[in-house]
Amino acid sequence: MPIVHTLNPHEKDLGGGFLVRRLLPAARQRSVGPFIFFDHFGPVTEHPGTAHDVRPHPHIGLATVTYLFEGAMMHRDSLGTQQLIEPGAINWMTAGRGIVHSERKPAHLAEATYVNHGLQLWVALPREHEEAEPAFMHVPAKDLPEGQVGDAVVRVLVGEAFGLRSPVVTLSPTLYLDLRLAREGRVALPVLAPEAAVYAVDADLRVDGELLPRGTLGVLAPGPVALHAPEGARLVVIGGAPLDAPRHMAWNFVSSRRERLDEAAADWAAGRMPGVPGEPDVIPLPAVGFSRPAGGSGPVR
Repeated sequence: MPIVHTLNPHEKDLGGGFLVRRLLPAARQRSVGPFIFFDHFGPVTEHPGTAHDVRPHPHIGLATVTYLFEGAMMHRDSLGTQQLIEPGAINWMTAGRGIVHSERKPAHLAEATYVNHGLQLWVALPREHEEAEPAFMHVPAKDLPEGQVGDAVVRVLVGEAFGLRSPVVTLSPTLYLDLRLAREGRVALPVLAPEAAVYAVDADLRVDGELLPRGTLGVLAPGPVALHAPEGARLVVIGGAPLDAPRHMAWNFVSSRRERLDEAAADWAAGRMPGVPGEPDVIPLPAVGFSRPAGGSGPVR
């Protein structure tokens, strides 16, 4: 069978009613290549006077990868970055030893009605780079390569495929593609990475004839596959080299060392991590998931 596991989403509230459908990590599949986290949000209509803002919160040991199909978000972080995130761009934030960021409704859309729809993924940094300097990289939509492959329009967001190479710089072999197929469209997907999975964004797919329902992530067996979209579909492909070691995850922290998660939790609770300029209202440390750090139950910022 071409699909080893079909992963179904479970819904999570990130705060303020901002709901996402989470595919990774799953009990049957903790990661695909370096990808350890896969959230799909929307389509959700934003109205004047409402906002699904995500207040400042910390990360370590990973890179977040944000990609919008529709809408807009304002990214701010503890490096002083202020970046409007728009459809088709890749926004890669390397947390390394520690970064804090927020995602909010852009000011120019405060009185607008619009749709937000996109994906946020996490990539585990290689062990030797887990404590790297934090950084943020924005690659606008116009700078990401696009081509026609079979019936598919393919955008190479991260990595290399079909003779196209993304300008996004990564610390380990990583693959991330956005494909669009018209009704009855077909495309042959060769082996592009040691580990790979296909996500059916908005319609059912057939993978070598096997059904992959809309909104599910199909982890692929080794080997090429043929993709078919009877009703037309958008899909993404993720993959890359396997993780160099198991990862521990708690809240927004990732590390190959379990004790590092407790250290990060203690730093956040004590207010030792840098803040996002002008945004003192942070998300507090959860009450569970850590060996309770000394000095209180939440951040003091």
